[in-house]
Amino acid sequence: MRYVKGIDRDQLMMCSLSSFVDDESDARLIDAFVEGLDLEELKITKAKAASEGRPAYDPRSMLKLYIYGAEHGIRSSRKLQEASRLNLEVRWLMEGVTPDFRTISDFRKNNIKSLKLILHEFNRRIAAGVEFGYVSIDGSKIKANNSKDNNFTSHKLDDRIEWLDAHVDEYLRLLDELDSIEAAEENEREGMLSKETLEKKLQEAQDRLERYKGYREYMEENGLSQISITDCDAKLMKNRNGFQVSYNVQTAVDSETHLIRDFNMTNRVTDHGLMAPTAEEISEDDEILEVVADRGYENQEDMISCLEKGIIPHVILADGKDGYKLELEYAESECDPSSMKSEEISRCLHAGEIPDAYRGVIDSCEVKSVRRKIRKSSEESVPEKSPYGTEKEMRDRASEGYFVRDPERNLVYCPAGQVLRQKTIKKNGDVRYANKTACRRCPYRNKCYKGKNEWKEIDFGKDTLEKPCRDWLKAEGKNGESVKSNKTGRQEKVKIVLLKLRPDREKMSKRLCLSEHPFGTIKHSMNAGYFLLNGMEKVTGEFALSAIAYNIKRSKNLLGFNKMMSLMKA
Repeated sequence: MRYVKGIDRDQLMMCSLSSFVDDESDARLIDAFVEGLDLEELKITKAKAASEGRPAYDPRSMLKLYIYGAEHGIRSSRKLQEASRLNLEVRWLMEGVTPDFRTISDFRKNNIKSLKLILHEFNRRIAAGVEFGYVSIDGSKIKANNSKDNNFTSHKLDDRIEWLDAHVDEYLRLLDELDSIEAAEENEREGMLSKETLEKKLQEAQDRLERYKGYREYMEENGLSQISITDCDAKLMKNRNGFQVSYNVQTAVDSETHLIRDFNMTNRVTDHGLMAPTAEEISEDDEILEVVADRGYENQEDMISCLEKGIIPHVILADGKDGYKLELEYAESECDPSSMKSEEISRCLHAGEIPDAYRGVIDSCEVKSVRRKIRKSSEESVPEKSPYGTEKEMRDRASEGYFVRDPERNLVYCPAGQVLRQKTIKKNGDVRYANKTACRRCPYRNKCYKGKNEWKEIDFGKDTLEKPCRDWLKAEGKNGESVKSNKTGRQEKVKIVLLKLRPDREKMSKRLCLSEHPFGTIKHSMNAGYFLLNGMEKVTGEFALSAIAYNIKRSKNLLGFNKMMSLMKA
């Protein structure tokens, strides 16, 4: 049989760039959308051509290049440069110009803040052709441009410093031993390292030790639990693949169209407290927005903030629960329950009255009087001082069978001589300290902790400076009591508002079908499962490009090419 016959490569052809682009190509949608943008309003650099000097590349062409590249998984400036020479659709978008990778990269760097505004403009145009419903909020960890080796937690630095201290001592011991031997030739015969090699290794260890101590000092001064060297805004987070240095991207996905209405770039390890910040930009003042989220968003302050802003939070309930009990501060005032403005809604809630828009969602609203501890102002508060002056004194006291807190450095010394650092702050204000690595390999584990977990966790209140290790003292035949400061808190009677919020179970059951699909498409189909740029501001712009490209692809499937073209040109 014969093969399919191709055309002669040397045959001259009469054609245009448009003839190589399909009539319903996504490139034509991107072109129509960008051509209709007001670049000056979006604060795009060089939005107006200069009258003098060397002509610049058209910013519209550069923006088309980046959106097309994000949709097709071509993200780096060097690959975009190659695509502008080889890809026919890109050549059509760029009108045949081929900027180098530095010019392409500089455009993104100079306009990184405008990319999220472009996403909002796209959604504004699409809103004319679709009906938006409620939104589903969820987060996903996207790998940052920072390796785990260049990320340090407090415990990791403690281990590295301890390890390097031992190595420095060993190198000094070997140098002293080497100095006592007269003949260098004998050293080589015995297989010992030369003095020059040992001095080099000692210097390297001392330099690293000094650098790690500087990291730890910086973290303690700024109250940080971890630090990333390459991308200082990224954090070590746990995901399905273990631990990675990442960003936690929050998206608000529409229930009717599955479009990304908005997103919020964060470096928070968990989703607690991120529902209101993600939804507030798409919430309109005269409309009620309903939000669905999983159980990881269960946070009383966050749900109250949503209700105050005209957002109804439908957070998935734990087994056996039928609603959430929320507590607000009471403020007597006159309000209009029929109003849908966020100011009036907030005023009604704090006055103990259910707004009309929330009837059916809030079952009850009750004003009660309770006693609360009076919080001292920052001017009145005085930093706690440990009764033990030096670190050695605190360690000596801990070795007697106590957990001793250093309030100035915000750490705890345990009886085994290890350092426990802050793990989390509880709702009552107590700080929880732990050191998983030290507990797992501690030789005194059975003497200190006999719980079910693999490590010891201990909570300290603001006024608590010392706690006895009961099992340790019991093993040594001693008794111990906690040491507290002399400060006592006063209480006063205050009024609060108790709300009973009952989320919509039908909406909650559809959450999984909404939020997962956009993340899967962006990460795998569009090759955006990792960030190329560093810093919160830059990765926000980088994800905005992916969100724009996803929305264009999704809108075309939803509305069809012709409808989309009419909306893009509007």
